[in-house]
Amino acid sequence: MAEAERIIGTPDTPDDSGERTAAAGAPARSGASDVSGAGAQEATAQRRTGRGRRIAVLFAVAAFAYALDLISKLLVVAKLEHHAPIQVIGDLLELHAIRNPGAAFGFGAAFTIIFTLIAAAVIVVIIRLARKLYSFPWAVALGLLLGGALGNLTDRIFRAPGIFEGEVVDFIAPKGFAVFNLADSAIVCGGILIVLLSFRGLDPDGTVHKG
Repeated sequence: MAEAERIIGTPDTPDDSGERTAAAGAPARSGASDVSGAGAQEATAQRRTGRGRRIAVLFAVAAFAYALDLISKLLVVAKLEHHAPIQVIGDLLELHAIRNPGAAFGFGAAFTIIFTLIAAAVIVVIIRLARKLYSFPWAVALGLLLGGALGNLTDRIFRAPGIFEGEVVDFIAPKGFAVFNLADSAIVCGGILIVLLSFRGLDPDGTVHKG
């Protein structure tokens, strides 16, 4: 009788062992999943941190460019306007204060309001683009564009003859070239940098493509 019970009870042993093995394996699989999930969360956090730093660079560059432009214009209006030009490098480079109703370098004087709207649109586009910004060079380039656009837009809004029709203060006068200001310089430098980055295939989100 004992022998029969032993024989009948034998099949239960592998099942119990199998259940124990499955039960023991379950925590191991769960632990691996937790590790994978933690790694993904850490990668996402690092990416967000990187984007935050790039956005900080963008606005820091923009603030610096804007401050330089604003201070230089205040000094020019106070000290140089209605005075004779100041020679910096003989007659090759002068500081000559003028009021410009047109776009950068004096072009398009008849379209002051249009250029004002364009500058405002550029600022909005740059701010929206900042949400997808993961590239340091792009942050610098967009910061220069933003600072320059803000500098000239400030003139358009607050200077005579009226709001959105204000004339921009220009004062850097190279020989044989149009008179411009630091905001124009920031815009041009930012634009050149964007062209170079595009040729290299570097996108604002940090990815690289080959054309």
